[in-house]
Amino acid sequence: MALAYMISSAIRASLRGASGRARWTLMSSLVVVALLAAAAPAGAQQYPRCFGSGPAESEPASGDIIMPHITDSHELDLPYVHSPFVCTYPLPRWAPLHIGGVTIDMSPTKHVVWLLVAAFLCMVTLLSAAAYHRRHPKFDSAPGGFAAGIEALVLYLRQTVVLPNVGPHGDGYTPYILSVFFFILFANLVGLIPYGSTATGNISVTLTMALISFVVIEVSGMRALGRNYWKTIVYWNEDLPIVGRIFMSLLMTPIEIFSKLTKPGALTIRLFANMIAGHVVLLAFVSLIFVFKNIFIATVPVTLGILDSLLEIFVAFLQAYIFALLTAVFIGQIRQSAH
Repeated sequence: MALAYMISSAIRASLRGASGRARWTLMSSLVVVALLAAAAPAGAQQYPRCFGSGPAESEPASGDIIMPHITDSHELDLPYVHSPFVCTYPLPRWAPLHIGGVTIDMSPTKHVVWLLVAAFLCMVTLLSAAAYHRRHPKFDSAPGGFAAGIEALVLYLRQTVVLPNVGPHGDGYTPYILSVFFFILFANLVGLIPYGSTATGNISVTLTMALISFVVIEVSGMRALGRNYWKTIVYWNEDLPIVGRIFMSLLMTPIEIFSKLTKPGALTIRLFANMIAGHVVLLAFVSLIFVFKNIFIATVPVTLGILDSLLEIFVAFLQAYIFALLTAVFIGQIRQSAH
Protein backbone atom coordinates (compact mmCIF):
# COMPACT_ATOMS: atom_id res chain seq x y z
CA MET A 1 0.00 0.00 0.00
CA ALA A 2 2.90 2.32 -0.72
CA LEU A 3 5.17 3.44 -3.49
CA ALA A 4 7.96 1.66 -1.64
CA TYR A 5 6.44 -1.64 -2.76
CA MET A 6 6.45 -0.43 -6.37
CA ILE A 7 10.09 0.56 -6.03
CA SER A 8 11.14 -2.78 -4.55
CA SER A 9 9.20 -4.66 -7.23
CA ALA A 10 10.75 -2.48 -9.93
CA ILE A 11 14.22 -3.27 -8.64
CA ARG A 12 13.57 -6.99 -8.87
CA ALA A 13 11.98 -6.66 -12.33
CA SER A 14 14.55 -4.33 -13.87
CA LEU A 15 17.89 -5.56 -12.53
CA ARG A 16 17.85 -9.16 -13.75
CA GLY A 17 21.04 -9.72 -15.73
CA ALA A 18 22.40 -6.19 -15.19
CA SER A 19 26.01 -5.44 -14.23
CA GLY A 20 26.95 -4.51 -10.67
CA ARG A 21 27.51 -0.82 -11.47
CA ALA A 22 24.28 -0.58 -13.44
CA ARG A 23 22.39 -2.19 -10.58
CA TRP A 24 23.83 0.29 -8.09
CA THR A 25 22.96 3.25 -10.33
CA LEU A 26 19.36 2.22 -10.86
CA MET A 27 18.83 1.26 -7.23
CA SER A 28 20.11 4.67 -6.10
CA SER A 29 17.82 6.46 -8.55
CA LEU A 30 14.82 4.43 -7.47
CA VAL A 31 15.50 5.23 -3.81
CA VAL A 32 15.54 8.94 -4.68
CA VAL A 33 12.15 8.57 -6.36
CA ALA A 34 10.83 6.77 -3.29
CA LEU A 35 12.03 9.54 -0.99
CA LEU A 36 10.67 12.34 -3.14
CA ALA A 37 7.27 10.73 -3.78
CA ALA A 38 4.56 10.16 -1.23
CA ALA A 39 3.94 6.58 -0.28
CA ALA A 40 0.32 5.63 -0.88
CA PRO A 41 -1.96 2.59 -1.26
CA ALA A 42 -1.58 0.28 -4.23
CA GLY A 43 -5.04 -1.27 -4.14
CA ALA A 44 -4.33 -4.64 -5.72
CA GLN A 45 -1.98 -5.80 -2.92
CA GLN A 46 -2.53 -7.03 0.64
CA TYR A 47 -0.30 -5.45 3.28
CA PRO A 48 0.21 -6.32 6.93
CA ARG A 49 -1.55 -4.39 9.63
CA CYS A 50 0.72 -2.34 11.82
CA PHE A 51 1.47 -3.62 15.32
CA GLY A 52 0.74 -7.22 14.42
CA SER A 53 -3.03 -7.00 13.92
CA GLY A 54 -3.12 -9.32 10.90
CA PRO A 55 -3.36 -8.76 7.12
CA ALA A 56 -5.23 -5.79 5.77
CA GLU A 57 -8.39 -6.10 3.81
CA SER A 58 -8.11 -5.14 0.16
CA GLU A 59 -10.20 -4.74 -2.92
CA PRO A 60 -10.01 -7.31 -5.70
CA ALA A 61 -7.06 -6.72 -8.02
CA SER A 62 -8.01 -4.37 -10.81
CA GLY A 63 -4.63 -3.59 -12.37
CA ASP A 64 -5.00 0.08 -11.47
CA ILE A 65 -1.89 1.28 -9.64
CA ILE A 66 -2.59 5.01 -9.94
CA MET A 67 -5.99 5.79 -8.44
CA PRO A 68 -5.39 3.95 -5.13
CA HIS A 69 -2.37 6.19 -4.57
CA ILE A 70 -4.26 9.46 -4.86
CA THR A 71 -7.63 8.66 -3.29
CA ASP A 72 -8.64 8.88 0.36
CA SER A 73 -9.01 5.89 2.69
CA HIS A 74 -9.63 4.90 6.32
CA GLU A 75 -6.07 3.60 6.72
CA LEU A 76 -2.72 5.23 7.34
CA ASP A 77 0.46 3.97 5.68
CA LEU A 78 3.36 3.57 8.12
CA PRO A 79 6.96 2.34 7.70
CA TYR A 80 7.55 -1.40 7.96
CA VAL A 81 10.89 -3.19 8.38
CA HIS A 82 10.10 -6.05 5.99
CA SER A 83 9.07 -6.09 2.34
CA PRO A 84 6.93 -4.37 1.06
CA PHE A 85 8.22 -1.83 3.66
CA VAL A 86 4.78 -0.52 4.50
CA CYS A 87 2.02 -1.49 6.89
CA THR A 88 -1.48 -0.12 7.28
CA TYR A 89 -2.95 1.29 10.46
CA PRO A 90 -6.78 1.30 10.48
CA LEU A 91 -8.30 4.55 11.64
CA PRO A 92 -11.28 4.45 14.03
CA ARG A 93 -14.71 4.16 12.47
CA TRP A 94 -17.50 6.13 14.12
CA ALA A 95 -21.23 5.64 13.88
CA PRO A 96 -22.57 7.73 10.98
CA LEU A 97 -24.85 10.69 11.53
CA HIS A 98 -28.36 10.51 10.08
CA ILE A 99 -29.89 13.84 9.15
CA GLY A 100 -33.23 13.21 7.51
CA GLY A 101 -32.54 10.89 4.62
CA VAL A 102 -28.84 11.83 4.47
CA THR A 103 -26.14 9.70 6.09
CA ILE A 104 -22.90 11.48 6.98
CA ASP A 105 -19.76 9.53 7.85
CA MET A 106 -17.70 11.59 10.32
CA SER A 107 -14.97 8.97 10.72
CA PRO A 108 -11.40 10.27 10.31
CA THR A 109 -9.63 9.45 7.06
CA LYS A 110 -6.07 9.55 5.84
CA HIS A 111 -6.50 13.04 4.40
CA VAL A 112 -8.03 14.33 7.63
CA VAL A 113 -5.01 13.10 9.59
CA TRP A 114 -2.57 14.76 7.21
CA LEU A 115 -4.57 18.00 7.28
CA LEU A 116 -4.16 17.98 11.06
CA VAL A 117 -0.44 17.37 10.60
CA ALA A 118 -0.25 20.31 8.17
CA ALA A 119 -2.16 22.54 10.58
CA PHE A 120 0.17 21.54 13.43
CA LEU A 121 3.29 22.26 11.36
CA CYS A 122 1.82 25.59 10.25
CA MET A 123 1.09 26.55 13.87
CA VAL A 124 4.53 25.53 15.13
CA THR A 125 6.31 27.33 12.30
CA LEU A 126 4.53 30.66 12.67
CA LEU A 127 4.37 30.66 16.47
CA SER A 128 8.07 29.87 16.77
CA ALA A 129 8.93 32.72 14.39
CA ALA A 130 6.63 35.07 16.32
CA ALA A 131 8.22 33.98 19.62
CA TYR A 132 11.65 34.92 18.27
CA HIS A 133 10.46 38.42 17.46
CA ARG A 134 8.88 38.80 20.89
CA ARG A 135 12.21 37.89 22.48
CA HIS A 136 14.00 40.46 20.31
CA PRO A 137 11.64 43.45 20.23
CA LYS A 138 14.30 46.11 19.61
CA PHE A 139 16.05 44.29 16.77
CA ASP A 140 19.54 45.26 17.91
CA SER A 141 20.75 43.01 15.09
CA ALA A 142 19.13 41.70 11.95
CA PRO A 143 17.24 38.43 12.55
CA GLY A 144 18.87 35.39 11.06
CA GLY A 145 18.18 31.80 10.19
CA PHE A 146 14.69 30.36 10.33
CA ALA A 147 13.02 33.47 11.79
CA ALA A 148 14.50 35.66 9.06
CA GLY A 149 13.19 33.37 6.35
CA ILE A 150 9.65 33.36 7.77
CA GLU A 151 9.78 37.15 8.26
CA ALA A 152 10.88 37.68 4.66
CA LEU A 153 8.11 35.44 3.34
CA VAL A 154 5.46 37.12 5.50
CA LEU A 155 6.56 40.60 4.49
CA TYR A 156 6.68 39.61 0.83
CA LEU A 157 3.13 38.28 0.92
CA ARG A 158 1.88 41.34 2.79
CA GLN A 159 3.57 43.83 0.48
CA THR A 160 2.96 42.14 -2.87
CA VAL A 161 -0.20 40.07 -2.37
CA VAL A 162 -2.39 41.57 0.35
CA LEU A 163 -1.99 45.35 0.33
CA PRO A 164 -1.89 45.98 -3.47
CA ASN A 165 -4.91 43.75 -4.15
CA VAL A 166 -7.19 44.10 -1.13
CA GLY A 167 -7.05 47.90 -1.22
CA PRO A 168 -7.38 50.51 1.54
CA HIS A 169 -7.14 49.21 5.11
CA GLY A 170 -6.12 45.80 3.78
CA ASP A 171 -3.99 44.90 6.81
CA GLY A 172 -7.07 43.46 8.48
CA TYR A 173 -7.08 40.67 5.89
CA THR A 174 -3.37 39.87 6.19
CA PRO A 175 -3.76 37.21 8.94
CA TYR A 176 -6.37 35.28 6.97
CA ILE A 177 -4.47 35.31 3.69
CA LEU A 178 -1.22 34.34 5.41
CA SER A 179 -3.02 31.49 7.17
CA VAL A 180 -4.41 30.29 3.84
CA PHE A 181 -0.98 30.39 2.21
CA PHE A 182 0.91 28.54 4.93
CA PHE A 183 -1.80 25.94 5.53
CA ILE A 184 -2.04 25.05 1.84
CA LEU A 185 1.76 25.07 1.54
CA PHE A 186 2.22 22.56 4.36
CA ALA A 187 -0.68 20.43 3.13
CA ASN A 188 1.02 20.29 -0.27
CA LEU A 189 4.47 19.52 1.09
CA VAL A 190 3.50 16.69 3.46
CA GLY A 191 2.22 14.82 0.43
CA LEU A 192 5.77 14.73 -0.96
CA ILE A 193 7.31 12.87 1.96
CA PRO A 194 7.36 9.06 2.17
CA TYR A 195 4.12 7.60 3.53
CA GLY A 196 2.48 11.03 3.37
CA SER A 197 -0.67 12.00 1.53
CA THR A 198 -1.62 15.14 -0.38
CA ALA A 199 -4.96 16.19 1.06
CA THR A 200 -5.15 19.10 -1.39
CA GLY A 201 -5.46 16.48 -4.12
CA ASN A 202 -8.93 15.77 -2.68
CA ILE A 203 -11.57 17.96 -4.29
CA SER A 204 -13.63 17.95 -1.08
CA VAL A 205 -10.73 19.63 0.73
CA THR A 206 -10.14 22.26 -1.93
CA LEU A 207 -13.88 22.93 -2.23
CA THR A 208 -14.18 23.49 1.52
CA MET A 209 -11.27 25.92 1.51
CA ALA A 210 -12.73 27.72 -1.50
CA LEU A 211 -16.10 28.05 0.23
CA ILE A 212 -14.43 29.51 3.33
CA SER A 213 -12.69 32.08 1.13
CA PHE A 214 -16.00 32.74 -0.65
CA VAL A 215 -17.66 33.55 2.69
CA VAL A 216 -14.78 35.88 3.61
CA ILE A 217 -15.05 37.60 0.21
CA GLU A 218 -18.79 38.14 0.45
CA VAL A 219 -18.71 39.28 4.09
CA SER A 220 -15.98 41.77 3.25
CA GLY A 221 -18.22 43.05 0.45
CA MET A 222 -21.17 43.41 2.84
CA ARG A 223 -19.03 45.38 5.29
CA ALA A 224 -17.61 47.66 2.60
CA LEU A 225 -20.82 48.22 0.59
CA GLY A 226 -23.44 48.13 3.31
CA ARG A 227 -26.95 48.29 1.90
CA ASN A 228 -25.56 48.56 -1.65
CA TYR A 229 -24.25 45.00 -1.46
CA TRP A 230 -27.33 43.78 -3.33
CA LYS A 231 -26.00 45.54 -6.43
CA THR A 232 -23.26 42.91 -6.63
CA ILE A 233 -26.01 40.32 -7.16
CA VAL A 234 -28.68 42.23 -9.09
CA TYR A 235 -27.51 44.33 -12.01
CA TRP A 236 -29.17 47.75 -11.72
CA ASN A 237 -27.79 50.58 -13.87
CA GLU A 238 -29.39 53.82 -12.68
CA ASP A 239 -28.10 55.72 -15.74
CA LEU A 240 -30.52 53.84 -18.01
CA PRO A 241 -34.24 54.61 -18.44
CA ILE A 242 -36.53 52.39 -16.42
CA VAL A 243 -37.40 50.09 -19.34
CA GLY A 244 -33.77 49.57 -20.30
CA ARG A 245 -32.87 49.20 -16.64
CA ILE A 246 -35.34 46.35 -16.14
CA PHE A 247 -34.35 44.66 -19.41
CA MET A 248 -30.64 44.79 -18.60
CA SER A 249 -31.33 43.61 -15.06
CA LEU A 250 -33.13 40.52 -16.34
CA LEU A 251 -30.30 39.90 -18.79
CA MET A 252 -27.28 40.59 -16.59
CA THR A 253 -28.38 39.40 -13.14
CA PRO A 254 -27.89 35.69 -13.98
CA ILE A 255 -24.43 36.57 -15.27
CA GLU A 256 -23.62 38.42 -12.04
CA ILE A 257 -24.71 35.43 -9.96
CA PHE A 258 -22.77 33.03 -12.17
CA SER A 259 -19.64 35.19 -11.86
CA LYS A 260 -19.87 34.93 -8.08
CA LEU A 261 -20.09 31.16 -8.22
CA THR A 262 -17.13 30.86 -10.60
CA LYS A 263 -14.79 32.31 -7.97
CA PRO A 264 -14.90 29.38 -5.52
CA GLY A 265 -15.06 27.07 -8.54
CA ALA A 266 -11.81 28.50 -9.90
CA LEU A 267 -10.10 28.20 -6.50
CA THR A 268 -11.32 24.61 -6.11
CA ILE A 269 -10.39 23.21 -9.51
CA ARG A 270 -7.06 25.03 -9.87
CA LEU A 271 -5.61 23.70 -6.60
CA PHE A 272 -7.12 20.21 -6.90
CA ALA A 273 -6.10 19.63 -10.52
CA ASN A 274 -2.54 20.89 -10.15
CA MET A 275 -1.80 18.89 -7.03
CA ILE A 276 -3.26 15.63 -8.28
CA ALA A 277 -1.68 15.93 -11.74
CA GLY A 278 1.88 15.74 -10.45
CA HIS A 279 1.21 12.50 -8.55
CA VAL A 280 -0.51 10.93 -11.54
CA VAL A 281 2.40 11.81 -13.82
CA LEU A 282 4.95 10.45 -11.32
CA LEU A 283 3.08 7.18 -10.89
CA ALA A 284 2.72 6.86 -14.66
CA PHE A 285 6.51 7.21 -15.01
CA VAL A 286 7.15 4.56 -12.35
CA SER A 287 4.61 2.26 -14.02
CA LEU A 288 6.74 2.25 -17.18
CA ILE A 289 9.37 0.28 -15.26
CA PHE A 290 6.89 -2.56 -14.84
CA VAL A 291 5.87 -2.39 -18.49
CA PHE A 292 9.32 -2.60 -20.07
CA LYS A 293 11.32 -4.44 -17.35
CA ASN A 294 14.52 -3.26 -18.99
CA ILE A 295 17.32 -1.52 -17.14
CA PHE A 296 18.23 0.82 -19.99
CA ILE A 297 14.66 1.94 -20.62
CA ALA A 298 13.97 2.12 -16.87
CA THR A 299 16.54 4.89 -16.44
CA VAL A 300 14.34 7.19 -18.53
CA PRO A 301 11.19 7.04 -16.33
CA VAL A 302 13.38 7.14 -13.20
CA THR A 303 15.04 10.36 -14.41
CA LEU A 304 11.70 11.85 -15.42
CA GLY A 305 10.25 10.83 -12.05
CA ILE A 306 13.04 12.63 -10.19
CA LEU A 307 12.54 15.78 -12.28
CA ASP A 308 8.77 15.59 -11.77
CA SER A 309 9.25 15.29 -8.00
CA LEU A 310 11.47 18.36 -7.97
CA LEU A 311 8.87 20.19 -10.03
CA GLU A 312 6.20 19.22 -7.51
CA ILE A 313 8.09 21.03 -4.76
CA PHE A 314 7.93 24.20 -6.84
CA VAL A 315 4.25 23.58 -7.63
CA ALA A 316 3.50 23.18 -3.90
CA PHE A 317 4.72 26.74 -3.28
CA LEU A 318 3.20 28.10 -6.47
CA GLN A 319 -0.30 26.79 -5.85
CA ALA A 320 -0.33 28.05 -2.27
CA TYR A 321 0.73 31.47 -3.59
CA ILE A 322 -1.90 31.48 -6.36
CA PHE A 323 -4.71 30.51 -3.96
CA ALA A 324 -3.72 33.33 -1.58
CA LEU A 325 -3.31 35.79 -4.46
CA LEU A 326 -6.71 35.02 -6.01
CA THR A 327 -8.38 35.28 -2.61
CA ALA A 328 -6.83 38.74 -2.12
CA VAL A 329 -7.83 39.81 -5.64
CA PHE A 330 -11.46 38.71 -5.16
CA ILE A 331 -11.66 40.50 -1.79
CA GLY A 332 -10.22 43.65 -3.36
CA GLN A 333 -12.64 43.53 -6.29
CA ILE A 334 -15.75 43.51 -4.14
CA ARG A 335 -14.38 46.03 -1.61
CA GLN A 336 -13.08 48.56 -4.10
CA SER A 337 -16.45 48.83 -5.81
CA ALA A 338 -17.45 50.82 -2.70
CA HIS A 339 -14.80 53.49 -3.34
